[in-house]
Amino acid sequence: MTTSNSLVYLIALPLLGATILLLAGRRADKWGHILGTLMSASSFAVGLYQLSLMLGRSTEERPVGQKLFEWISVGSFKVDAGLLLDQLSICFVLLITGVGTLIHIYSISYMSHDKDRRRFFAYLNLFIAAMLLLVLGDSYLNLYVGWEGVGLASYLLIGFWNQKPAYATASKKAFVMNRVGDMGLSLAIMIAFATVGTVSFAGIKEQADQTSTAALTAMGIMLLVAAAGKSAQFPLQAWLGDAMAGPTPVSALIHAATMVTAGVYLITRSNFIFDAAPTAQLLVVIVGAITLLFGALIGTAKDDIKKALAASTMSQIGYMILCAGLGPVGYAFAIMHLLTHGFFKAGMFLGAGSVMHGMNDEVNMRKYGALRKFMPITFITFGLGYLAILGVPPFAGFYSKDMIIETAFNAGGIKGIILGLVTLLGAGITAFYMTRVMILTFTGKARWDEEAHPHESPLLMWIPMAILAIGSVSSGYLLSRGDALVNWLAPLFEHEEHHEELLAPIVVSAMALVMVAIGVAIAFYKYSRQEVAAVAPESVSVLTKIARQDLMQDRFNEAVIMRPGQQLTKVLVKTDKAVIDGAVRGVGRLAMNSGSALRGVQSGFVRSYAALIFVGATLLIGAIWVVVQ
Repeated sequence: MTTSNSLVYLIALPLLGATILLLAGRRADKWGHILGTLMSASSFAVGLYQLSLMLGRSTEERPVGQKLFEWISVGSFKVDAGLLLDQLSICFVLLITGVGTLIHIYSISYMSHDKDRRRFFAYLNLFIAAMLLLVLGDSYLNLYVGWEGVGLASYLLIGFWNQKPAYATASKKAFVMNRVGDMGLSLAIMIAFATVGTVSFAGIKEQADQTSTAALTAMGIMLLVAAAGKSAQFPLQAWLGDAMAGPTPVSALIHAATMVTAGVYLITRSNFIFDAAPTAQLLVVIVGAITLLFGALIGTAKDDIKKALAASTMSQIGYMILCAGLGPVGYAFAIMHLLTHGFFKAGMFLGAGSVMHGMNDEVNMRKYGALRKFMPITFITFGLGYLAILGVPPFAGFYSKDMIIETAFNAGGIKGIILGLVTLLGAGITAFYMTRVMILTFTGKARWDEEAHPHESPLLMWIPMAILAIGSVSSGYLLSRGDALVNWLAPLFEHEEHHEELLAPIVVSAMALVMVAIGVAIAFYKYSRQEVAAVAPESVSVLTKIARQDLMQDRFNEAVIMRPGQQLTKVLVKTDKAVIDGAVRGVGRLAMNSGSALRGVQSGFVRSYAALIFVGATLLIGAIWVVVQ
């Protein structure tokens, strides 16, 4: 593998920006946002330079590495702090830094009135640096450092306005639930060390054929747990909706283009483990399928525009996870949908922020309506993202999501039929709730309060939205043209033999468009032809009530995990007091009682001491006599 000494600059630039902004304090308030944006943009420029170098090399020589220093050296176990840039990681580098820079630019205007804007940009830079370390680490241990850095940065960004108790609680919830998932990654690393003796990607891949299926299955399941936590997949998805408490640019960065995609990266990067562990691979598919429908159903009942988009993100990541679980044939399509989703979902989140900016931070879509007249640029850019997520040709989602649906149907047997129907159903529900968002926000009658004065966002906000909208239109075509992305990523995945197609691509596309049309039609009938109530009606179906409560995620976690955990803690505390503390106190009481008993010997009377001396001397003489005899 080729070596390079410049990979570290990808991470060092945003990390330097975060360090300067945090250490400079209030002195950097006037220029901190400029520095933070320049550092992110510089990292993007380095990424483009690395891509140009990669394109100029042969396929075998495209991966490059850099050893930073020797991190761990204990006996035969050695781990270097090293970086790896290959065809997979460069996709993420450009997505993270490219979309991240647009979000930085957007934030200059969006956060202009916040007195802590400099600190916000420091956290954005820190997040970018941690995410880059995650995707550039050449081993699971190096990846783990970035993984935890992302968790810390997301905690700081979600709880940025922590003066509001609800926002502080949301950041803690996200942090704790991610720590649960992170235990999976920790255990996977331990299993790899115990069974393979290495934690590097290359080392584990080389020894996968000699490693037991049980060990690989255990590693795969633990990696899936980690991915579920970071990517808000079942059963660790409850934190994502609450994480919308952070500033809207945070939602666009973390919950559309970067952090929630880390789980997809982890699974595709670990393809050599999952390909050798069919049970773990099947679990990946099941988790993705459940979350796909789970998020879609939640999205149908949300009136908060950001939470509706968050539920959509959960569902779309479910598509990616499902496809990644289908093996070599699915990895590239999962990454394709990840990249297109990064454009259209980030654009829609920024569009939601633009709407909030013009509506005095109102998030309830029932208090919007007719905003297309007052915010035409936001309407157009958001609308292009809407068409992309629906999969309407020729927009980006048509190319990426249809390939996932086709791959699901072609998985073979009853499994393929079930997965294909699940993905089709998800497409129909997505069309319904996203059309609902469009209608409630941009069309119909105005339902806002008299205090609201909707207006278009300033230049620095709508330019990033426009660029992302261009990506929503063109990225799918560019990535799929001539199987560009599939061929680009092919060297990293094992060859998949061609299987006979259950359904032709044109048939899959037609079925998907029919489902989309049905979803759009139902939404138009329900919200366009009927009066939209300014307050959500209470007399709704049971499913709607449950969906409003996120399908009882929090209640489930409370009943199954929190309450039993509290009871277990109480039992352990009582056991500690009765057994451990009791034994310690018992030793103390024994010493005190023994001292009290011996204290009687010290009477202070000479005659008692003389008697004791006589008895002692007698016993000593007797013992000597016995020994002599």
